[in-house]
Amino acid sequence: MTPKPPFPSEMPLEQEIAEFERLKPQLEHLWDVVFPGDVEPYTSVVIPSLTLDQSELSKIPGIGFYEERLLFLLMRLRNPRARMVYVTSQPVHPMVLEYYLQMLAGIPASHARARLTMLCAYDNSPRPLTQKVLERPRLVERIRAGIVERHSAYLTVFNVTPLERRLAVLLGIPINGPDPALTHLGSKTGSKRIFREVGIDSPDSIEDLRTVDEVAGAILDLAHRKPSLRRAIVKLNEGFSGEGNAVIDLPEVRTVDSIARAMGRPAFSVSTETFESYFEKFERMGGIVEEFVERPGATSPSCQLRINPRGDVLIASTHEQILGGTHGQRYEGCLFPANDAYRLQVQAASMQVGRALAAHGVVGRLSVDYLAWEDGPGLWKISAIEINLRMGGTTHPMLALRFLTGGWLDDRTGLFLSPSGTPKYYRATDNVKAERYRGLLPEDLMEIVTINRLDYSYRSETGVLFHMIGAISQFGKVGLVAIGNSRDEADAIYRKTLDVLDAETL
Repeated sequence: MTPKPPFPSEMPLEQEIAEFERLKPQLEHLWDVVFPGDVEPYTSVVIPSLTLDQSELSKIPGIGFYEERLLFLLMRLRNPRARMVYVTSQPVHPMVLEYYLQMLAGIPASHARARLTMLCAYDNSPRPLTQKVLERPRLVERIRAGIVERHSAYLTVFNVTPLERRLAVLLGIPINGPDPALTHLGSKTGSKRIFREVGIDSPDSIEDLRTVDEVAGAILDLAHRKPSLRRAIVKLNEGFSGEGNAVIDLPEVRTVDSIARAMGRPAFSVSTETFESYFEKFERMGGIVEEFVERPGATSPSCQLRINPRGDVLIASTHEQILGGTHGQRYEGCLFPANDAYRLQVQAASMQVGRALAAHGVVGRLSVDYLAWEDGPGLWKISAIEINLRMGGTTHPMLALRFLTGGWLDDRTGLFLSPSGTPKYYRATDNVKAERYRGLLPEDLMEIVTINRLDYSYRSETGVLFHMIGAISQFGKVGLVAIGNSRDEADAIYRKTLDVLDAETL
């Protein structure tokens, strides 16, 4: 008989929160005993739900297949005593699973597969996966059945909301992530408050706005504070990947009426956005107005952190973000590591942010985004932009590198070293996209990969790892991480991969 959840799905909120609190110490035990050596038995339950605003997510082609990005967490099965339960909205193609499992160096794919439970909601509706799971009590029971030892199990999610909290309580395991009561700290408004709390530079802004009139007033105030300002950015509190940003060109004469007219012509990050749809979301989420910083040669580095239940802050990686779209507001990919000139400066500022968040009780993965520009010969200035209190677009590429190499980050230098001691570099994106790729089945992509040797070589410690393979047939879109022993080599491998895909689909 499949074990029943410990509580009914309609449990009172007070009971849910109390049980969620009771589970938290179990995560500290995992960090103290299980994670350090990665040799103890444990079960990782992965629910790769993007529990974010669905109208914002709908702007991203193939968003349902973003659930495949966390398949890089299969690296946890390198521990021969570890188990994993991985849940998706739609089935993952068997060949995709085989592609990842055969890369677990030193572990037979059959052994890893026996310790992996793949489950599916069979529901491709545009709603969060966690919500779909909660609507299916028998699926919750199947997840629980896949957890062998509940005291050494935990839940991994993309971001934490009350939906994930409820699922964790129903499963009887803690979440390796922030309490949903703290997620406001990662909003655009919350980010600005944390930056001021720790005293690090951030573009001038006015926060905690709700209405169109408040936005107009804030833009006018900002323009008066900074007469040379040419543009302002309006940002949704819960926007992500730059999709929730709108750039406003400021008029020469700044009055209430001229600002109102300028607001009627915003530059959105995606062409499908309208004034009405954007400000409907703004009134629902709230947001900020921020100065648009324009500096020649400016870059956009980010730093990824992990905070454990003891409050220790750990550097996970730094990246250069590749931005596109109108005024370079949309995230399109990343380079690892961040520039030598300011990488350690970015790490130091991020540690300050991480310690402040830890003092508020935050646990789990997060990232901090910056602008960086040269402020004199050899002198770089950085300015903090936002905190993402969740996994993001730079999380899974680093997971891919760890998945393939089994290496580690040297936080003294910010470089990632393979077991041979070789520094690693990569270029990653979720957005390799072309109309001619449509119709390619996963089998076709695997054939192209095999024939053209677009794989990862353990001998040279270089190569390519694909992700979001399920999206290629319908959307002509796939993700990849190109890994080299230098930045130039990673770029060359990336370009070669695109050339091969193009040549194979002429």
